[in-house]
Amino acid sequence: MKVLFKELRVSTTERVQLIDVTSDVERFIRDSGVRDGLCLVYAPHATVAMIANEQESGLLRDIIEKVKEDYPKGAGWSHDRIDDNASAHLASAFIGSSRIFPVRNGSLVRGTWQSIFLMELDGPRSSRVVVLEAIGE
Repeated sequence: MKVLFKELRVSTTERVQLIDVTSDVERFIRDSGVRDGLCLVYAPHATVAMIANEQESGLLRDIIEKVKEDYPKGAGWSHDRIDDNASAHLASAFIGSSRIFPVRNGSLVRGTWQSIFLMELDGPRSSRVVVLEAIGE
């Protein structure tokens, strides 16, 4: 069984932003030599989430607006007394910081319209990390 790791580094320019990392993840799987297995996509940050959805500009704006609506900045969250980013922590906790995708015949298995996004929730940040791990034969 093979186990391979890679770290992607991305920078963000907005407080809440979606960054498409699909091509980086697919390239990692192609280069890994894993034919059948799993690919973990994980962001080791408390104010980032990972999502899989369609790469359509209107939908991406809708996702961002829904997150802002459900986790509004300055809504009186207790954690804001410490560093004013409770909304980002809450969104990350409920959306999740990882996704797992099957790998079959050397390719990442995802839906026709699914892309993989890092969702920045407390930007802008000069460096965010996405850890990729491929496990399989």
